[in-house]
Amino acid sequence: MYLYLSPILFAGLLLFTACEGTIAREDITYTTDDTMVEIGKEVEILYSDSAVVRVRVTAPLLESYTDRTSPRQEFPKGIQVEFLNAFQKVESTLTAKKAVRDQDKGLVIARDSVVMRTSKQEILETEELTWDEKTAKIRTDKFVKVSKPGEVIYGYGLEAEQDFSYWKILVPKGRIKSEQVDDVK
Repeated sequence: MYLYLSPILFAGLLLFTACEGTIAREDITYTTDDTMVEIGKEVEILYSDSAVVRVRVTAPLLESYTDRTSPRQEFPKGIQVEFLNAFQKVESTLTAKKAVRDQDKGLVIARDSVVMRTSKQEILETEELTWDEKTAKIRTDKFVKVSKPGEVIYGYGLEAEQDFSYWKILVPKGRIKSEQVDDVK
């Protein structure tokens, strides 16, 4: 009987040790549903079309979440997006204090002090802007202000090409000559 209990006691000790190890490591156990985060500092991302760089994204911090249900990249300390022409000349630059890129949808949502400047001296200002990577368009339904040489136009909502070569304010509210803006100050 002593020999018969020995293997049972030995198995029980192994089981107890295995359970004890699992409990001690419970805080670092991962499953397939967990979200992993990759962090990059001073990042540069290049988008190309037919081996020609069309967009350059730079940011001081990138947090890439690999969650299976909603993989995304977050730029919590700001983002700068440069839209380039075929000759690698910057046509427009988009900056924001925060941004999120939805990988599945190919959408970048820039928020907080969003500014877009063009090579034609046009400046778009808004609080939120969505850039659709697939259609190469930007849009918002928020208040917008577009300054260009000689005038300022403002309203709600905007649709535009990503390089700002074509744009329209959906609900324009006013147009002011820039000399009048200077007089108001």
